Amino acid sequence: MGDIPISDEIVMTREGYEKIKAELILHRSEGRPEIARMLEEARGFGDLSENAEYHSAKEAQGKLETRIQWLEYQLSKAKVVNPGDIDPTRVGLGTTVTLLDLDGNNQLSYTIVGSEESDPAANKISSSSPVGQAIIGKGIGEELAVRVPKGTRKFRIKDISVLPPR
Repeated sequence: MGDIPISDEIVMTREGYEKIKAELILHRSEGRPEIARMLEEARGFGDLSENAEYHSAKEAQGKLETRIQWLEYQLSKAKVVNPGDIDPTRVGLGTTVTLLDLDGNNQLSYTIVGSEESDPAANKISSSSPVGQAIIGKGIGEELAVRVPKGTRKFRIKDISVLPPR
């Protein structure tokens, strides 16, 4: 693939790592047995070639196994960011940044997280999102323009903080 280095790591916060791990444990301990129960029940309905319940359970099994493999991959490549290693003077993974929207003169606060942890409703944005990419590495007082789906917005970085580990 040319000269472009491909990172073998998936950088995430401790909270994100624990969330993925908990989901994996749940799928393995409850999801798989539930699918097995559904398959067994569907087999009791007769001819498998025309058994909609069986085909539905097999499809659910495939989706579950795909998700389990994805979670296992994420954890195998995870590089957890230690709060003590975060530079509090620069926006980075694990920091919470307060932005002043220079167009609307309102404040926004986001925690920068890995892509699997992204939850815009909880003000957690991915470092690979348009805003995340624009502010990574910036310091307090810096101004920037970010292309978002509704056009371009201008921001000033007002504050950066690092939350202590829980």
